[in-house]
Amino acid sequence: MNIEEVKVLPSELLSPKQVRAEYGFSEQSLATWRWTGTGPDYIKTSAGRSGRIKYKRSSIEKWLDERTVSGGAAA
Repeated sequence: MNIEEVKVLPSELLSPKQVRAEYGFSEQSLATWRWTGTGPDYIKTSAGRSGRIKYKRSSIEKWLDERTVSGGAAA
């Protein structure tokens, strides 16, 4: 019996533009959520206003999962 190797790839990093294209959240919404601390976790690659922002796909998916409502009384 062969045991297949499972390759774990590093989380894909997405720019705010890529997040907009794939998930539909505007770059302004992402910026507001960063400022208020209510959005998905993000990575800032350098200090200051000019620091590049990246999102791990897994962080976005986790954030969305935490906000998923099943319906009924919880909605």
